[in-house]
Amino acid sequence: MGVGTSGANNALRARDVRETPAPRGEQRFGADLGLGPDDLPDGLVVADEHGRVICFNAAAARITAVPAAEALGRQLDAALPLEDLEGRRWWQLTDPYGGLAIRVGQPERNLLLPGGREVLVSARYVRDRPTGPVRRVVVSLRDTEARRRTERSHAELIATVAHELRSPLTSVKGFTATLLAKWERFTDDQKRLMLETVDADADRVTRLIAELLDISRIDSGRLEVRRQPVDIGAAVGRHIQAYVTSGQPADRFLLRVEQPLPQLWADPDKIDQVLSNLLENAVRHGEGTVTIDITPSASPRERPDDATSATAAHAATSVTVSDEGAGIPEESMNRVFTRFWRGSKRGGTGLGLYIVKGIVEAHGGTITVGRAPGGGAEFRFTLPVSTPAYLL
Repeated sequence: MGVGTSGANNALRARDVRETPAPRGEQRFGADLGLGPDDLPDGLVVADEHGRVICFNAAAARITAVPAAEALGRQLDAALPLEDLEGRRWWQLTDPYGGLAIRVGQPERNLLLPGGREVLVSARYVRDRPTGPVRRVVVSLRDTEARRRTERSHAELIATVAHELRSPLTSVKGFTATLLAKWERFTDDQKRLMLETVDADADRVTRLIAELLDISRIDSGRLEVRRQPVDIGAAVGRHIQAYVTSGQPADRFLLRVEQPLPQLWADPDKIDQVLSNLLENAVRHGEGTVTIDITPSASPRERPDDATSATAAHAATSVTVSDEGAGIPEESMNRVFTRFWRGSKRGGTGLGLYIVKGIVEAHGGTITVGRAPGGGAEFRFTLPVSTPAYLL
């Protein structure tokens, strides 16, 4: 492709794109809906049958840092000088105008702009008829930053999982190998201690795997909620009793239930998971009294002024868990429900609150974090009553 004439203004080029008849079978939905190239979220570059750029939208200018006025009228390879990751000129490799006549485009791939910046590029070759000459080359450009953030998140997840698995598995392997090799040398008490440690570490691995499965279901939108009647007050009471049995003082917990509560339909196992995580955070990271308030409230889907009747005003149940510790720093409030956030260095994978938020939202509810009246952290989640449709 040679370099074509330049200097055509945007208005003429835009008119050229609009007035050119569409090939047979090609829908002109953009014109029908009143859309223009600058309305598209991705970069769009269009070259005519001679390889001259006739459309260079605002997103393409932002991604490439090339003004549209400089790109319009130039040859495609000059206006968009792309290279592959091995430094080869992409337009020479693909040769859209002189290559195989059966090609319809190029799949999305990472390419480099001048300066080494990566972009995601895909192309379509528009022909009047199959195997006919190319009359348009349509190129789509996307910034790679969002994908890189996702890749970094996945890499961080893998690194965290590997770290969390290595410690308990090392313990399990070490104790079992020792017991098998020197069984007769240990007393019964020593054997019991080793086996209890192995059992605890196996539970730790099981919990981590369960967390990973939950994250996978939340991220893919496949978290299933099996609704049943749930007595939320009794569920909280069971968790408190478990802590008291394990050695926590009974007076460290204060449970307050405002009656009457609406009948709550939710997944009891997942609600137990939410309560377990919030109470564990309050006990482990907080101080003083852990207070749990259960109250009827308006549905999280309704604004307060929409609750015009007693039924609407009590269409949900709210649970607030607060402590009297140092609380969460203000600058960390917006990161509490993200992956790997830890309130302190005292253990944990940093995945629990991310899963809690996913479970609450899967029920159609909301969860917030703030500062408790006593100065500690306060978590409040609200669940709609959500009676199953077959009972209405």
